Amino acid sequence: MADNPNNQTRQEQLQLLNSALDSGHLIPVRNLLEELHSADIAHLLESTPPRVRNVIWQLLDREREGDVLQHLNDEIRQNFIENMQPQELANALADLDTDDVVDILGDLSHNVSNQVLRLLDEQNRALIEHALTYPEDTAGGLMNIDTIMIRPRVSVEVVLRYLRIRGNMPPNTDHLYVVNSRDVLIGSVPISAILTCDPETSITQIVDEEMFTIPAEMKDTEVAQIFERHDLVSAPVLDNEGRLLGRITIDDVVDVIREEADHSLMSMAGLDELEDTFGPVMETARKRAIWLGINLITVILAALVIGLFEETIGKVTLLAVLLPIVPSMGGIAGTQTLTLVIRGMSLGHISDGNQSYLLKKELAVSVINGILWAVIISSLVYAFSVYRESGVNHMHLAITVGGAMLFNLITGVLSGASIPLVLKKLNIDPAIAGGVVLTTVTDVAGFFALLGLAAYFFG
Repeated sequence: MADNPNNQTRQEQLQLLNSALDSGHLIPVRNLLEELHSADIAHLLESTPPRVRNVIWQLLDREREGDVLQHLNDEIRQNFIENMQPQELANALADLDTDDVVDILGDLSHNVSNQVLRLLDEQNRALIEHALTYPEDTAGGLMNIDTIMIRPRVSVEVVLRYLRIRGNMPPNTDHLYVVNSRDVLIGSVPISAILTCDPETSITQIVDEEMFTIPAEMKDTEVAQIFERHDLVSAPVLDNEGRLLGRITIDDVVDVIREEADHSLMSMAGLDELEDTFGPVMETARKRAIWLGINLITVILAALVIGLFEETIGKVTLLAVLLPIVPSMGGIAGTQTLTLVIRGMSLGHISDGNQSYLLKKELAVSVINGILWAVIISSLVYAFSVYRESGVNHMHLAITVGGAMLFNLITGVLSGASIPLVLKKLNIDPAIAGGVVLTTVTDVAGFFALLGLAAYFFG
């Protein structure tokens, strides 16, 4: 498939911009920035070291700062905002959608956020303050308050006249929402119906009362699942009494999906999904040191188990060669299950009603694979022991490794299935902590099973 011409042009612009920055000629840089979309400028800022990043920001037209800020990684955006005066930030946010303003203000300190709010116009301030009362990771924190509401008893002609007077419609407006005098949602009317129906038609005749609505307290990941399952472009957000608060649009949901994917990927390595690729050395080192320290503890636990069987290893030196095999296989089997379960939890597939079936299914899988690979590794160890003339009972050594393999594969798979469920009940993110706990379990169990069986046969 041929590349999109617009994408090719954008890539060429970015290459020219990088070349101009390398040469130190700033006038061409300013001219190229004017041609780039705000999202591309944000991508460029995230793709450059801090020194160059600051130069680009200084050359950026002040009127475009808000558009660029909304597309930036939270950590990088925070660095720019910290150097902006409240009035400058208020000017940058003035023309943004309310949901984008809420997203930016939500990352600021309470004091700075209040200063910026006081500088916004009164109508926007009231809407934004109300939206800020909802947590960032809920539908209320995700919604856009700029929503077109109409009454049920008016005609299509009245609505069209209102839209003409209003001028621009909010982005991704595919429905108008019909509410009563208390703003309780009655239904929705597609824009297509407004454009094609007879002007004298009453809204009550074309209103659709069957639609997907989103409670304001719903988690943003659940919102994303609803949009994905039902191919929605937008959906209304309601309070507990059914009043229309705003709407969520597909562009916001795409951001949630991307952030969730980043979170899942980075968390497996103990990294923050918002971490700046080109961030300061000391700050990056500090964040990673914490995770390395946690992993060191798990390694020490495994080493202590090995130390308990030092005498056994001295008698059967071939065990030193075989030690990595059992924990590694258990860890891989467990990681497969862990990843599957975390994905199922994020998609809403796993509930209290099907957890027992999941555990039984994974147990059956682990037994089948455990027997298969136990037989294979036992055969290989037996042949290797005979070839090396190790001086120990070849069959006992093969049974030791095979038995440990079977035990640890079952342990790893059951741990991979149960750890995320337990962590979720403890309100701990399985994507962050699951891998560490699983590695500890499979390493300790694998070494203990292998060396314990060896001590039984050769002790």
